Amino acid sequence: MTLLQLAVLAVVQGITEFLPISSSAHLILVPYVTDWPDQGLALDLAVHVGTLLAVVVYYRRDVLHMIAGAGSMAGLKKGDDKADEGARLLKCLILAAVPVFIIGGVLVVMGWDELLRSAEVIGWTSVIFGLLLYVVDTRMPTHYGLDRITLPKALYIGLAQVLAIIPGTSRAGITMTAARHLGFDRLSAARFSMLLAIPTIGAGGLGAALKLVRADDATLTLDALIAAGLSFVVAYLAIMLFMRWLAHATMTPFVIYRVLLGTGLLIWVYS
Repeated sequence: MTLLQLAVLAVVQGITEFLPISSSAHLILVPYVTDWPDQGLALDLAVHVGTLLAVVVYYRRDVLHMIAGAGSMAGLKKGDDKADEGARLLKCLILAAVPVFIIGGVLVVMGWDELLRSAEVIGWTSVIFGLLLYVVDTRMPTHYGLDRITLPKALYIGLAQVLAIIPGTSRAGITMTAARHLGFDRLSAARFSMLLAIPTIGAGGLGAALKLVRADDATLTLDALIAAGLSFVVAYLAIMLFMRWLAHATMTPFVIYRVLLGTGLLIWVYS
């Protein structure tokens, strides 16, 4: 792929991964808009790895606390308040990731993981799950911060994440919707959603790495590294700006964008 194509994919992924608008849908739509050949799942996952690194760096304190918590649980070090909090958060993230690991793994093994990559599917999911996000975000009261996360609540969010296997649903969008439905404030919902990306995207990144090794294609590997690096930079900036936005505003602008995008796609498909 050309540098321009890689840059477009990286910017699209970096901006959309942690916003509730579906990064996978936008990556699928890039070939429709540009008339470029589909970049394939390997490059899709490469730019996802770049955004994974961005969330790890942005939430490095949470990550370090979870590492300390893992050490405490394993008996490798003495626990303290931060380690205990990290251990609790780590357990919640692992449990929340299990449903999508199981169902997503089955889809990959059966070869069904790319069957829904169509503009029609994205159109419907963009509208339906966008409106669901609006209802939950504007009508549900706010009761909790992330310090109130529990295993049952984490599992509920994890089960909702399974829906993100359908392109256009948005992993970030559906997990934030679930968290807001449970009463978490917007910043806490977004924070848990982004931290949940670490095991979820990490598993996908491992699959991408295996595909690159099997392909034994140096050009493809270099393309993936460039795309991942660019998406890291863009994603870090997107996370920072998004969290600042949620500190004083709602998710309504993202809902409006989703509805407009989905409606436009459906008109295009059915005309």
